[in-house]
Amino acid sequence: MKKLTLFLATGCGISLFVPFAPGTFGSIPGVALAYAMSYLAAWIQIPLSLVLTVLAIPVCGCAERMLGIRDDGRISADEWMLFPIAVTGLPLPILPWWMTAIFFLVVRLIDIVKPQPAKKLQSLPGGRGIVADDLIANLYALAVNWLAYLAYVRLAANA
Repeated sequence: MKKLTLFLATGCGISLFVPFAPGTFGSIPGVALAYAMSYLAAWIQIPLSLVLTVLAIPVCGCAERMLGIRDDGRISADEWMLFPIAVTGLPLPILPWWMTAIFFLVVRLIDIVKPQPAKKLQSLPGGRGIVADDLIANLYALAVNWLAYLAYVRLAANA
């Protein structure tokens, strides 16, 4: 069970093997997850994202204890399991690939900057702190990503 938890916590093992930006590389499985979820109606995506968020808390907390470092950068379940929040309701399958790349970069940027209250929530202990700041960051990113999508639609309509 510990091996499975560490596998999930490290983005399917990805963040254990990259020499830099392990959180970013470990977030990549979240893109595939979000893409798969985008075929579902938004009213299904929302509770599914909530379930993933709740599941990420013990996964991250357990990995933190196993790795022995508070909010270890190699723990990326908080990034990849919560990424679908940032693209909820967006029609990923019909958008050009670069829009998904923009959505991903928006999430990573907001997660790195950590606007309040995300920064403050990061101080919560264990898995709650690891996940809480990403929840807020992904909600901010959801708003920015929808604005980017609407701008794309408007530009495409005028082209």
